[in-house]
Amino acid sequence: MASALETKAKEAFIDDHFELALDLYSQAIEQNPRKAELYADRAQANIKLNNLPEAVADSSRAIELDPSMSKAYLRKATACMKLEEYQTAKAALEAGAALAPGDSRFSKMIKECEERIAEESGELPKQIPEEVTANVVPVKAVPSDPVTVAAPAKPSYRHEFYQKPEEVVVTIFAKGIPCECVKVDYGEQILSVAINAPGKDAYHFQPRLFGKIIPDKCRYDVLSTKIEIRLAKAESIHWTSLEYSREAVVPQRINVSSVTANQRPAYPSSKPKRVDWDKIEAQVKKEEKDEQLDGDAGLNKFFREIYQDADEDARRAMQKSFVESNGTVLSTNWKEVGVKKVEGSPPDGMELKKWEY
Repeated sequence: MASALETKAKEAFIDDHFELALDLYSQAIEQNPRKAELYADRAQANIKLNNLPEAVADSSRAIELDPSMSKAYLRKATACMKLEEYQTAKAALEAGAALAPGDSRFSKMIKECEERIAEESGELPKQIPEEVTANVVPVKAVPSDPVTVAAPAKPSYRHEFYQKPEEVVVTIFAKGIPCECVKVDYGEQILSVAINAPGKDAYHFQPRLFGKIIPDKCRYDVLSTKIEIRLAKAESIHWTSLEYSREAVVPQRINVSSVTANQRPAYPSSKPKRVDWDKIEAQVKKEEKDEQLDGDAGLNKFFREIYQDADEDARRAMQKSFVESNGTVLSTNWKEVGVKKVEGSPPDGMELKKWEY
């Protein structure tokens, strides 16, 4: 049974927190130093952190504690290949393939190791099958041969995917699988699917995805004929494949909703820019209108605004009343001002005087 530390370490690894996972696995190993699973899982964390010699050591320790653990051989081979130790990697892969003949990862990696070994020895990869055939013929009766031949005949679950702008739907065609036998985990760019049904071979599907996803928004359904996994895209881009590869080019999403028909791209030009004087004038007038003035300046501004917005009769009334009253009266009522002279009306406490020229 997994300890609390082991469970936390697995969660940290799924969330791409590899440093934390490594530390938690180390603590779990201190509590249970004879559990091979912990060493194999810590090897995977070391591989992610590029601690390759440590990954080889952990994998070897896991194999020592449990020689039947196929994933320990796989992780040892992975670390050795990154270290360019292809002979050691191939030996580990061949041992692991005998334990898990239905796992295609072993055959793919063995083929890659053979190609690398051929390159190092100066031989062409296409020459390798001829040499292998020549070596196999004399030992045709070796018991291991039937196991190798039977491996491709074992059934495996087929999967496919399709996508929408906001999600990718992965379908694994597994018929009659109980819900409790299916485990699906999500990372930032990792999908992990494990199917362990009674009487059937274990199935593991752990691709590194083409693009990033939002783990909290992902979900899956176990149906009668298939397992449907919905991955929420972190970005609305088109996935050219389900799995990531270095050769794949990630297309960038272009947000056209913010571009209007009236907008045009700006290019460098030697042509002088056209000045919109009407716009500048309107801006100046707005600033003048919004300007806050005190005292006489504020009062004069107030009178100017009244005069500017008035009709012809109101303007005539303002001019006549202001002149005839010596600046003490300002009226906009032409009907009243137009029929008589406007007398001066000084403020309280002040006396009106006439200037003599």
